[in-house]
Amino acid sequence: MKTILLTITLALTSLFLTAQTSAKIISEGTTITVTVTLRGTGGHIMYGLHNQDTFMKAPLEGASSEIINGKSTFTFKNVAPGVYGIIVVHDKNDNKQMDFGANGMPKEAYGMSNNPMSYGPPQFNDAKFEVSDTPVNIEIRL
Repeated sequence: MKTILLTITLALTSLFLTAQTSAKIISEGTTITVTVTLRGTGGHIMYGLHNQDTFMKAPLEGASSEIINGKSTFTFKNVAPGVYGIIVVHDKNDNKQMDFGANGMPKEAYGMSNNPMSYGPPQFNDAKFEVSDTPVNIEIRL
């Protein structure tokens, strides 16, 4: 009887620990490291992590990072698996928003994941990429 109870206890403990480990991996997600290269100086790079619903709206997660020697890097942490797109803006005047001219055209450089070369407003399908459980590295050129 003691052997059966001990076996059941060990099995349940093992199952519980495995479930905790799996939940921890899922809740922690993975990382997306974005490196932006640009010619301009001054200001900061603003980073926005988007899904299809938030693209060209408020990001799921946003951040700002310094430009050092023509590069800026930021890492999004604990990103759940899914399909995402990244938009970056060179905020030259540090006003924490993208500036537009009278004609509606952007006055500050911007870019997206996959570095699409398109005319007109950015499209999610051009910028999308898949995140699984492995870290992602993305380079964006402005």
